[in-house]
Amino acid sequence: MNPFDYRRAEDADSAVAAVAGRPAAAFLGGGTNLVDHMKLGIANPELLVDVTRLPLGGVEPLEDGGVRVGAGVRNSDLAADPLIRERYPVLSQALLSGASGQLRNLATTGGNLLQRTRCVYFQDVTTPCNKREPGSGCSAIGGWNRYHAVLGASDQCVAVHPSDMAVALCALDAVVRVQGPGGHRGIPLVDFHRLPGEEPDRDTVLEHGELITSIDLPELPMAARSKYRKVRDRASYAFALVSVAAALDVAGGRVREARIAFGGLAHKPWRATRAEEALRGEPATARAFGAAADAELADARPLPGNGFKVPMARSALVSTLTELAGEDA
Repeated sequence: MNPFDYRRAEDADSAVAAVAGRPAAAFLGGGTNLVDHMKLGIANPELLVDVTRLPLGGVEPLEDGGVRVGAGVRNSDLAADPLIRERYPVLSQALLSGASGQLRNLATTGGNLLQRTRCVYFQDVTTPCNKREPGSGCSAIGGWNRYHAVLGASDQCVAVHPSDMAVALCALDAVVRVQGPGGHRGIPLVDFHRLPGEEPDRDTVLEHGELITSIDLPELPMAARSKYRKVRDRASYAFALVSVAAALDVAGGRVREARIAFGGLAHKPWRATRAEEALRGEPATARAFGAAADAELADARPLPGNGFKVPMARSALVSTLTELAGEDA
């Protein structure tokens, strides 16, 4: 690990100023991903600004009926929060399906959104990787690509985003609140992460120096009946091959509204707007759920090693929606 400077932030203003003032500075939250990358030689910040003592650790209801989650809330605390478990069970389930108990006790909400891909070539500094070293090439396209993208990839990068929490937040229409040198702004979660395009080294739309301060969840009564399903190689402490976050509103046997997002399929949490549109007004049946999945996955372009992901995603969505429809019956 290379030498670096360390500073503990006294408030958000000084934290933002410190990082914005040095191109190679970074915020330090739980550090569960960043510190690993520093040890591997993937990340080499010259200054770490510790934001763990900032007052960003609350979960509170908003006047508009939504809920605000501080960026410093630990993943375990958020998963166990009574407000989250009651109003947004899909978020609690997604959090509990990620990492290990020890990591969830340390990882923060803001940091979870900034996780970087677990592509084996990204983490191996001896191999070409456009995400780690732009212009060097993508080793996964012709290599081992079992875990990689089937939607939205480019010829520069086929990596997938690893967060479970972000998939649930994408389905819930969450908004990321940030503070930067230019002031405050809100970014819809669905637009927060990027597809790789020609700049796979950029995971999000954040500008240098922008600090995540909170995540706002809108009032969404249908989310009280929601689920997260994760398909992976082993029962715990594994990243998703495919995951689904879904909420379903059914009346008289027909779908009134749906919220669906996939994980494990793309460089970002994949909001399934085609599937949602296909479901509105349709009977709440496995046939309709399968047709919706087919509509969403029509543009899938699997690699030689991950063609199984397309039928797996279809099955995961049909199973999840069937369970939710059964709860409505």
